[in-house]
Amino acid sequence: MKRVRVAVVGAGVIGFSAAVCIAEALPLCSVTVLAEKFSPDTTSDGAAGILFAQEFPDIPLERQKRWFKDSFDHLLAIAQSQHSPDAGVILSSGWQIFKEVPAIKKPFWSESVIGFRFMTDSELKRFPDHKFGHAFTTIKCECSSYLPWLERRFRKAGGQLEKRKINSLQELSSSYDIIVNCSGLGSKTLVGDSEVYPVRGQVLKLEAPWLNHFIRDGDGKTYIYPGIHCVTTGGTRQEDDWRLQVDEGESKSILMRCSKLEPSLSEAKVLSKWVGLRPGRRNPRVERELVELQGRRVPVVHNYGHGGWGVTLAWGTALHALGLVKQCLHEMPLQAKL
Repeated sequence: MKRVRVAVVGAGVIGFSAAVCIAEALPLCSVTVLAEKFSPDTTSDGAAGILFAQEFPDIPLERQKRWFKDSFDHLLAIAQSQHSPDAGVILSSGWQIFKEVPAIKKPFWSESVIGFRFMTDSELKRFPDHKFGHAFTTIKCECSSYLPWLERRFRKAGGQLEKRKINSLQELSSSYDIIVNCSGLGSKTLVGDSEVYPVRGQVLKLEAPWLNHFIRDGDGKTYIYPGIHCVTTGGTRQEDDWRLQVDEGESKSILMRCSKLEPSLSEAKVLSKWVGLRPGRRNPRVERELVELQGRRVPVVHNYGHGGWGVTLAWGTALHALGLVKQCLHEMPLQAKL
């Protein structure tokens, strides 16, 4: 039986998670990751990578819970193993604070994180502009370490890499039997998805080793995430903004807002400034279709559009994509497998 050739387009955290899942679970598949950029040059590399989520409007809540729990459990196992420092995956405790009490006090992901509870009045005194908060322990996944670690795991499973810009799925039709599209914002042109749009994010990496707890404003615009090597502070969520250059005015605003929540940051050294474009979409697209490519009907599994929740949902949607690849294999004509 010949090996089924699978192309995974995209080398960010979504692409590599899917590639590892497929390569490890389906040894009869020959899996190749194709991308114009690999770590450290992907959008994922700059992500804060802390696990909690927002609710997407049109996806069943049970599916969102499963995506989150699958990702959390996968990363928790790494955080509690000897691989933690190599993979850049650690436990992180802290607070999410709100200026007004949210309509949904207990988010759907609260049952998956560790020790979730509402903040006490004495805890909230530290943040006088805020009336309500969550305290919990979650996971921080630093993609600058995690992506190379996933790549090594992928290679160990027999996976291959090809650095190449894919302009059209037609380019892959003769070389691959199944295509897994994890091209993020690139899906706007690659598969003509007009629902995908950039969400510009700018962050500062600070040297502040004295900080141990994360703080996130519930509006998602201001956050402080201590990590292994530095503290990531942000941020911006600018829809349909394609600018990749650092805006110094925004850098000052980030530092001012974060220092208001954590005054000691005004003394921290700025190590770097970073801008990335998140692949925004009303809902992530995780589904399969048959696409006519040069006279062949080729199964395509889509897995993109996670917005600012790529690291949070990567492993969960990768397992979902793996299930869709298995369906494609099951329905593939016998002669294609021989």
